[in-house]
Amino acid sequence: MKREDFFRKKIEKIFQDKTLIVDIGGSLRILKDRGNTYNKSNEWVLEYLDKVDYKILDPVPDYNPDIVGDIHNLPLEDNSQEAIICVSVLEHVENPIKACKELYRVLKSGGYCYVYIPFLYPYHAQKGYYGDYWRFTEDSLDLLFKDFKHKEIDQGRGAIETLYKMTGIRNEIFFHLSKVLDKLLRKQKTKQTSGYSLFLIK
Repeated sequence: MKREDFFRKKIEKIFQDKTLIVDIGGSLRILKDRGNTYNKSNEWVLEYLDKVDYKILDPVPDYNPDIVGDIHNLPLEDNSQEAIICVSVLEHVENPIKACKELYRVLKSGGYCYVYIPFLYPYHAQKGYYGDYWRFTEDSLDLLFKDFKHKEIDQGRGAIETLYKMTGIRNEIFFHLSKVLDKLLRKQKTKQTSGYSLFLIK
């Protein structure tokens, strides 16, 4: 399954199956007035918002989150949340193991959690907002999410596309060539990838 397809399938499942959803860091980037960036390609999520209680949690009030809180000590009750979205956040926190324990703690039994974490990915801190501390191998996933009863993992980019992204070059021809080479050389599924998407159930 393509990375984008896994993301869409699982995010749709969250918004169709659950009504109480916390987006840590506003990682869907779907509200222009709440968050530090906006992602037009995720606008399809907007059709679900009037059917759910969707809240953004962020460690600072600067970008108008619904909840100001630290992922290491979430200001949420035990077993209180139906779903959590945590995309491209864990590399920016001081203690990702403690953060993952917090995700598990606040989820209800049967609750969903969608996570994306990078492995081979460029440095991307934002000065004054967050640092860039960690990268995660496939081996680390069992450690971070060992308490969840169900875990689906989708690998990010193939090895050659990952290498292309690491160069910082932005060229459509090279981008498409890297994807073709991954397919021809059977490098689409290797451990040398940009990162991992996970769909977890408590």
